[in-house]
Amino acid sequence: MALLEIKNLTVQFDTPGGVVHAVNDLSYSVEAGETLGIVGESGSGKSVHILALLGLLPTPPGRIVSGEAWFDGQNLMAMSDRALREVRGGQIGMVFQDPMSSLNPVLTVGRQLKEVLVRHTDLRGRALKDRMVELLDIVGIPHPEARLSQYPHEFSGGMRQRVMIAIGMACNPRLLIADEATTALDVTVQAQILDLVRKLKEDFGTTVIWITHDMGVVAELADTIQVMYGGRIMERGPVRPVFHDPRSAYTWGLLNSLPDEGARTQRRLYQIPGSPPNMAKPPAGDPFAPRNPFATERCRAEVPPLREVGDVPGHKVAAWYDLPALLAAQKEETQ
Repeated sequence: MALLEIKNLTVQFDTPGGVVHAVNDLSYSVEAGETLGIVGESGSGKSVHILALLGLLPTPPGRIVSGEAWFDGQNLMAMSDRALREVRGGQIGMVFQDPMSSLNPVLTVGRQLKEVLVRHTDLRGRALKDRMVELLDIVGIPHPEARLSQYPHEFSGGMRQRVMIAIGMACNPRLLIADEATTALDVTVQAQILDLVRKLKEDFGTTVIWITHDMGVVAELADTIQVMYGGRIMERGPVRPVFHDPRSAYTWGLLNSLPDEGARTQRRLYQIPGSPPNMAKPPAGDPFAPRNPFATERCRAEVPPLREVGDVPGHKVAAWYDLPALLAAQKEETQ
């Protein structure tokens, strides 16, 4: 049974330039113990739909038009703010993109860690402090007891992100959501954070949703990849089949824009033409159609449903065209 199931979620923003269609009829599920990597350009709806299901969407201008989000048998969309606050931090942990803006600069790290534990657990006194020290130790912060009395500016960027993970994992949540958690970090620290998340998943059986722009991070960390564009899912499936046999032109474009470190000869990196759509005036059909070199008239007129493709269960694509056949024909023409 799925731990999280999102059904037909639609989110819009009312702006002076019109209604922005940020998330459009989004549906997917995450199984217990699974790591889902969500990728896509800025404005694809990756973060907005997560904020909506957690009750963190700024309202106004944002509004949830329709949809359900079932977590462990409870519809998050139907919960009161008070009930949802008990779920956030307790059963669902969140790690935001920028730890310097997420952590309060005038409160010590210990005070901010303590706030989560006091709200969601019965720990008090010495047991509370021991748990705080344990959490900082688990995420690899040296001298954890002394660090509790320090402020965020006294930590490096990587250490601040470790603190955010400690706060997100403080109550052993069933689901951990990380939104661009390694974007501002150098590759060495990024690798350490990914190793830490893998270890936490192995030790505690945590389900993870990892939101990122980095396809390499998804390849290393995730079980399932979900590619989003224009507020919709373009492709979804187990990581290896999607990387080796992409069925969406958008996924194919993202993968071909990455350098191939193992290639013997250099090649020019692919550049996806055009710009992301103005979602205040979204395309009538497939949102990627205006930038898609393989688009058909049907792509421009109708929104394709998400359907199963290939031989691997769970590999789905929203496209009217057969990408492997088109790529094969293109290759024959160039030979």
